[in-house]
Amino acid sequence: MEKMKLSPPWVGFANEMKALFDQDDEIKVVFDQEGMEIKVYVDNAAKGEALTALLPEIKVFGNVEVKITVIPSNTPGDKYRDDMITAFDGNPAMCYIREVFSPLGDFTYVVWENRVVQFFDDNLADLHGLRSTLYEEIARDVFQHMNGVYHCTDIGDSLNAPLGEWP
Repeated sequence: MEKMKLSPPWVGFANEMKALFDQDDEIKVVFDQEGMEIKVYVDNAAKGEALTALLPEIKVFGNVEVKITVIPSNTPGDKYRDDMITAFDGNPAMCYIREVFSPLGDFTYVVWENRVVQFFDDNLADLHGLRSTLYEEIARDVFQHMNGVYHCTDIGDSLNAPLGEWP
């Protein structure tokens, strides 16, 4: 028989929140007792906004405060993916987009063609005014940084080539 353990009220409150959202596959509640924070991970942007409006930022238990943080999914969602596909429709610079779903979060990889791009850039780095770079590097500079979105260069079939041979 297990011994009964008395927990402080904030642990009971965290358990209440877990029980409230336990049946929802898009929401996960994690209690960090050391940091005195309840993190609510939400995979649905609309639910995330609604919970941010509904839940208090701080729950007070006497002289103890527990912070409640709603954390939306790491990906900007299908809208970002769809916007990228629409913007680069017919443009061979972008190869494809991969979405990876994991317990640590969801990640979007925008994969660019593996080609050196040269263009005029009037600076002192090159006396001829040329700049040589990759599409991936340009995309990192041009697009705003978004959590969970990574720009990569396509490696193509170069990994399938035998060692010691040029791709």
